[in-house]
Amino acid sequence: MEEFIKYIGMDVHGKTIAVAVADSRSSEVRFIGQIVNTPEAITKLVDQLKASDARLSFCYEAGPCGYGIHRQLLLLKHDCQVVAPSLIPKKAGDRVKTDRRDALMLARLHRAGELTAVWVPDGEHEALRDLTRARGDIKDLERRARQRLLAFLLRHGRRHEGKSHWTQAHFRWLETVKFEHPVQQIVMQEYIDTVVSCGKRVLALDKQIEQAAAKSVVWPVIEALMALRGVQLLTATITVAEIGDLKRFAKAAQLMAYLGLVPSEHSSGERQRRGGITKTGNSHVRRVLVEAAWTYRFPARKTRTLQKRAERCDEKVQAIAWDAQKRLCHRYRHLTEGGKLKVQATTAVARELAGFIWAIGQAVPTPVAKTGH
Repeated sequence: MEEFIKYIGMDVHGKTIAVAVADSRSSEVRFIGQIVNTPEAITKLVDQLKASDARLSFCYEAGPCGYGIHRQLLLLKHDCQVVAPSLIPKKAGDRVKTDRRDALMLARLHRAGELTAVWVPDGEHEALRDLTRARGDIKDLERRARQRLLAFLLRHGRRHEGKSHWTQAHFRWLETVKFEHPVQQIVMQEYIDTVVSCGKRVLALDKQIEQAAAKSVVWPVIEALMALRGVQLLTATITVAEIGDLKRFAKAAQLMAYLGLVPSEHSSGERQRRGGITKTGNSHVRRVLVEAAWTYRFPARKTRTLQKRAERCDEKVQAIAWDAQKRLCHRYRHLTEGGKLKVQATTAVARELAGFIWAIGQAVPTPVAKTGH
């Protein structure tokens, strides 16, 4: 006898959740209504829906409300998928969007198996991810504060003649800058204090990331990735925190596509047309991998620092890291000598670097989740 399943689509917002149900035994999709977005209301909804002998299967879009509903439903012993919004099939001519229609659409597509689930991190992974993203946010604030200070100085004709900004020599020069009006002197000092404050907060978060990564269950994977050239602690931690278990990708090409590093394509008939990279998926990892790829513009060599990091790993990981360096340094040189722009060559190197990261992920044993937390 075929199993009776109720597919529940939930359009989740900060205060409300629109709920629709599609049964496996009929083509009907019905809208139940809206509930408040609280654990108590979700538990009450589950109790009402499980009154029949049907198995419940929930789904909702990934968004700013996080994974709390997913974890609650799993604790209640019910299936739940968090789906990728960008991969939800949509009708080209549909120009009406409401919570009711979104919930009905999710229930219908969930029953048809047309939705793509995203990877949901556990509590430890999410905490590490939040820490690395907070560091990125503060770094962005520091960058904006620096831009505003330089813009203020430029408006008033104050230019630093040194080779670079934000060095000790630059800060000593800032101490010598004087304005005729006392208010402008105060403005400049406030800008400087903001830059210094953001810098201190970035350093503090760097220490927190170092401590949290070393204590994390995924530390063996982070340490193994640091054997790669250009992949230091921050890059390795961001990669593992954002991607999770690298073994969930069957092939390296899947990881490359997940990170949006593969070329876009719009081919039809005999015409083949390829464009720039898709830039889909996780932008945080894509950014740090492109930054790491710039280090491969120099010839392959084992520096003392890189060798120390590699020696902490087993020989298989060391071999993968050295093969990666030889391959990617040659790849960058070959592409640039062939006429490719440096940024294009670096993007291509970042794509292949993702493949070597996948290979290391397969070589390192899967971390076992800690208990007692």
